[in-house]
Amino acid sequence: MARKTQQSGRRSGYAKDLLDVATMPRRQIEDLLRLARSLKAKQRKGTPHRLLREKTLGLLFQKPSTRTRVSFEAGMNQLGGNALVLFMGDSQLSRGESVSDTARVLSRYLDGIVIRTYDHAVVQEWAEAADMPVINGLTDHSHPCQALSDLLTIQECKGRLKGLTLAYIGDGNNVTNSLIEAGAKMGMRVVAGCPSGYQPDQHVIDRARVEAETTGAVIEVIENPQVAVKEADIIYADVWTSMGQERDQARRLKALAPYQIDGRLLQRAKPDAIVMHCLPAHRGQEITAEVLDGPQSVVFDQAENRLHMQKAILTQLLTRKKGV
Repeated sequence: MARKTQQSGRRSGYAKDLLDVATMPRRQIEDLLRLARSLKAKQRKGTPHRLLREKTLGLLFQKPSTRTRVSFEAGMNQLGGNALVLFMGDSQLSRGESVSDTARVLSRYLDGIVIRTYDHAVVQEWAEAADMPVINGLTDHSHPCQALSDLLTIQECKGRLKGLTLAYIGDGNNVTNSLIEAGAKMGMRVVAGCPSGYQPDQHVIDRARVEAETTGAVIEVIENPQVAVKEADIIYADVWTSMGQERDQARRLKALAPYQIDGRLLQRAKPDAIVMHCLPAHRGQEITAEVLDGPQSVVFDQAENRLHMQKAILTQLLTRKKGV
């Protein structure tokens, strides 16, 4: 009876997959934050937490990765399971096998899979075909695991989420989209300071503003970075040229040059503001070395928390029965 109750509690209201933050119930995010804090505390104390014994995770990557790959692979090992790194170029996908057929076959071998690719429609196709949980490890549209781990870091630093102001400065990319979705869920004020032509996805903004009506969140898009960071609790940067945009780099650097986070811009935020960057960073472009390595930066705590949140995500999704 206890086992049935535990499984029922995990399943209630949660989707099989994690594709973006917008489709997650707020309660699921809160549960992930609690679980991540618990798993982090256990690891710091050296307490075993092998919750995924005999589970196997696949990591199918089309884009290069450091933090996503290592945090999921190490996290799965720490949870007592196994991780297999797969590359699309080494699979029959590269020779024309359909996503649907591959997903159905791998669902017989694996307990879950992380997909890191370009087109968001690819992870959606995987989720529709697979019986196992599909986790979005990054697409051009969103980076939900990053945003969820960022919530953990902010909560640790500030003691809360609701009512805080997060100012994202630079290119309105996949990370921006997911931060907007996460902020809307948790009642935050998210200000995207981005130049015209480099702003976040309008559909994401519109949907987040609908969510904000019930959570008390505020979603703003501002072109002036000086205004965007005013009274911010968190200032967030990301690279100006994401993977797949290298041909456009020169134009991007010119358009985004006024959006560098430096000491002067940081002074316009609250005195106790924290500085975040999802890494990798290009010191001297989107952020100066002085700020990135300065006393207000939490970027390496932020990077560590990818591990703890990834473990929470895996535990939450992979302890459910397949097909449920």
